[in-house]
Amino acid sequence: LVKKGHHVDVIMTANAQKFVTPLTFQTLSQNKVIADMFAPVDTWDVQHISIAKKADVFVVVPATANVIGKIAGGIADDMLTTTIMAATCRKIIAPAMNTAMWENPIVQDNLRKLRNYGYEVLDTDSGRLACGDIGAGKLLQWEKIVEIILKEKEN
Repeated sequence: LVKKGHHVDVIMTANAQKFVTPLTFQTLSQNKVIADMFAPVDTWDVQHISIAKKADVFVVVPATANVIGKIAGGIADDMLTTTIMAATCRKIIAPAMNTAMWENPIVQDNLRKLRNYGYEVLDTDSGRLACGDIGAGKLLQWEKIVEIILKEKEN
């Protein structure tokens, strides 16, 4: 997206930072990564509100069972969930999790709730998962996710 000239703000949860460092996404997005809801900021604004207001499309990728459940339940307890609750733009959820979690009726019910709230929930791929299992729940290919985002930005 950045290569195509789009501005990208990255919000990372504490768990996401255990997999990838904020510096990685700061380099890729060419923007400061937002990770801490209570970190001092350089300007006076309510950061989760200002980010939500300027977003054309809000994408959660990868969306874990945890964050899907939080959003579906209206829990806003970190920068990601408070910002998505404040966003009025198009919202896209790109799930990724183990097959057993993906097929769990609670997760599927949460995804139905999000669809009913107007979120676009992307399909998952099947294949080798992070845990080594093979099955559904694999993150959709990046090229497809980017294509979907670009189509949303055109609308």
